[in-house]
Amino acid sequence: MLLAIDVGNSNLTLGIVEGGGLRAVRRAGTPRGATADELELLLRGLLDLDGVRLDQPAAVALASVVPRFTSVMETLAERLGLSLFVASAGTVPLAIRVDHPGDVGGDRLVNALAVARLYGTPAVVVDAGTATTFDCVGPDGAFLGGAIAPGLELGLDALASRTAKLPRVELRTPDRAIGKNTAAAIQSGAVLGYEALVTGLLARVRAELAATTGHEPADVRTVFTGGLSAAPWARGVAGIDVFDPDLTLKGLAILHAEVAGGEPLAGAHR
Repeated sequence: MLLAIDVGNSNLTLGIVEGGGLRAVRRAGTPRGATADELELLLRGLLDLDGVRLDQPAAVALASVVPRFTSVMETLAERLGLSLFVASAGTVPLAIRVDHPGDVGGDRLVNALAVARLYGTPAVVVDAGTATTFDCVGPDGAFLGGAIAPGLELGLDALASRTAKLPRVELRTPDRAIGKNTAAAIQSGAVLGYEALVTGLLARVRAELAATTGHEPADVRTVFTGGLSAAPWARGVAGIDVFDPDLTLKGLAILHAEVAGGEPLAGAHR
């Protein structure tokens, strides 16, 4: 049994990998200032929802963009005697063809590994969370870079906090682009506008990747993941081949199997 944990700036997602499959996926807000004791309570509580004890997994695979969390998790793993594997440029087995490989987040590299093993290459992974990332994977599975945009909810928060009269509105896809009131107008600009941003940027990234690798754009696989991939607006993004909200957790399972000798994930191939 493997405990896979993906820690983003806003949310923590964990899942149990056992018998070649991913189960017991749970989410919580990222505990940025948590102590090791508080983190232990959180993990025990989430696992208990599915009848799993924290001492059951043989190992933990972690992708984290929050250094403080990583440090506390290392302390907790040592205290509990858990084998901890952290995804990074130095541990993910793929070529990283960017200017500064060490600056690439472990989650982006894990996504690149997962899409190569599960869906094929060349590929683009769109990961929608606090930020929305577009990660390009070459035909040989190498990470080739990508794009990073502020996330949809981050934009809504900024609009409400940086203006005098605009409210924080519900994240809902409006029926029309022309809003008849302030809330509807914000929803149009934020949600429909963001859908257009992702569609347009994805099309450009996909075309550049295809040209760089000698492929047609239609040959480039596109996978949508992240906390917002299940939102209704995401289904309106043109050019998506696969929606897989658990891609990062699956990637952690694949990574652990290939590097640390863990159990292979069903459906993954090299």
